[in-house]
Amino acid sequence: MPTRPLIAVADSSFAAIDLLAALAPRMTCVTRLRLDARLFLPAPPRRPGTNGRPRLKGERLPLLSAALTDATTVWQRVTVAGWYGEGPRDIDLASGTAVWHHPGMPLVPLRWVLVRDPLGRFDPQALLSTDPALTASTIVGYFVRRWQVEVTFQETRRHLGVETQRQWSDAAIARTTPVLLALFSVVTPLAARLVRHGRLPVRTAAWYAKPTPTFSDALATVRSHWWRWQRFRTSPCEADMVKLSRRVVRRLSEAACYAA
Repeated sequence: MPTRPLIAVADSSFAAIDLLAALAPRMTCVTRLRLDARLFLPAPPRRPGTNGRPRLKGERLPLLSAALTDATTVWQRVTVAGWYGEGPRDIDLASGTAVWHHPGMPLVPLRWVLVRDPLGRFDPQALLSTDPALTASTIVGYFVRRWQVEVTFQETRRHLGVETQRQWSDAAIARTTPVLLALFSVVTPLAARLVRHGRLPVRTAAWYAKPTPTFSDALATVRSHWWRWQRFRTSPCEADMVKLSRRVVRRLSEAACYAA
């Protein structure tokens, strides 16, 4: 895909200098950054007639942990939509460009972003982007989207059986996993269509108050609608038949719809 920009968003375990340096020419990486990372200014222009090896970096910058308490740090208040499934959230951002360097490692030009909560509901953290041209709000927006992907993987594993298939061959597993992820994509718009003029039922418990519906509610709604329109009939030759009350049938159907 030479005409499309590739942006990879990952957790802190992928914040390795050699990995980011290798991927930087091919894609943009957005990940967490240590508050004690060794950041430097870019190397100054080499003067004509200077002897020796060219400089790789400029002066060392203060630690990001020190920038959190520095009175001269310039903060910007922004509103991030969809903050980890909670809706819009106001946060403070401070940003700058630097070169990440460690002895024996390649150089990684980046843009660092400090994130803090004005209300102190989470600890300050730092992010990086290997594309220094990205703005701080764009970097945070990319990183927050990662939460939706993680929730999708968790829900497909819990309710659709991803990574718990009983096939033994790698080829069978490779076929099943995309199908289950596609099933997740199909169930979601079907549930949205069923409740276009209403509200998705939310199943709660005495020990768990759930204000918004989750994928389990969407899956149960689609199952209930699908089974309701199936024409299941007993054999007309069966003489001994006991009719159940609607309440019992509804409770049994609900239990089957929410079964994992």
